[in-house]
Amino acid sequence: MLLLTALTYWLTRKRAVPDLAGRAPRRSVAAGETLFLLLYAAGTLGLGFALARLAGWHPFGLHLAGSIYGTHEHVSPAEAITWAGFNLVVYAVIPLLYFRRRYSAEALNLRSGNRRADALLIGVILSVESLVQIATLDPAIFDLSARQILVGAPMTFTLYLAGTVLPSMVFIYAILVPRFLRLTGSTAATVILGGLTYTALHIWDAWIVFDSPGNSALSVVFLLLTYFAPGMFKTVLTVRTGNAWVHVWAYHALAPHTLVDTPHMVHVFHLR
Repeated sequence: MLLLTALTYWLTRKRAVPDLAGRAPRRSVAAGETLFLLLYAAGTLGLGFALARLAGWHPFGLHLAGSIYGTHEHVSPAEAITWAGFNLVVYAVIPLLYFRRRYSAEALNLRSGNRRADALLIGVILSVESLVQIATLDPAIFDLSARQILVGAPMTFTLYLAGTVLPSMVFIYAILVPRFLRLTGSTAATVILGGLTYTALHIWDAWIVFDSPGNSALSVVFLLLTYFAPGMFKTVLTVRTGNAWVHVWAYHALAPHTLVDTPHMVHVFHLR
């Protein structure tokens, strides 16, 4: 993660850092919107827990059960599709419809200020991250047949784009990050808050256990170890470019998710 951060700063060293704080409304409005969004996220996590449990599924968070870390619990195609649809609507569609009526695409970090520079940054970060994933994690995707990859990879890309990537992009990096910067006046604090928010939205990952104080504490520690640094790095990409789309393509949709989670989707959808 430190290497990727250093690469990001080096590749953007000659670019003018965009004024993300200036894209947010005045401080009092930003504070109210931020509080509303955080309460909305807490309520949505609660709703995702309740609805999924009623259906006999794993609670809905930003990751489908079995993502990144495998589990021995069954995930059905219906659960995977509903999870993706639920997250897309509550974290991306509804917030975007609300805020897009009030703010421009630029104010929401949805427009590139330098497409060529953004494309170069995406290419470098994606290449490095993909190589690291392949070298260190030994992705099971290479154990799949050609047909499983041809069908499973696009399916994984689509489901995770809807269920994880776009929800976090819109909710955190398009809307919350400029408001964090407006409220704190600090890039470092904004990066930390981005990492903490990203971590919190994974609170229902299937490997987390809250059946005792000890297990709860250990789960929170591993939650932070797993998601805090990636959440901060995604924030760094957004702050340095002013473009929330950069993290989507450089460090989320393709690597790690499509690369790592295609075998999981092949198993869920019984692809032969």
